[in-house]
Amino acid sequence: MSQDPTPREMGYYFAVAGVGLEMVLPAVLGVYLDRWLETGPWIATSLGAVGFAGGLIHLIAIVNRQARDESQNKKPPP
Repeated sequence: MSQDPTPREMGYYFAVAGVGLEMVLPAVLGVYLDRWLETGPWIATSLGAVGFAGGLIHLIAIVNRQARDESQNKKPPP
């Protein structure tokens, strides 16, 4: 039997999906700007690197927050 995720877990899933979008959308925007401005791959490469770095920083923050929440929820043995 599968368990339904809690609202907190769903929040983490949506946050991770948001990180994926943060990483991909700047590169896609860069591709369109490169085609429009005829600049080659430079804008897409630059925005892709910025999106990757920003997404990675956000992902690390999410993982740290989840670890902190889990450690606070643990109760010491009586």
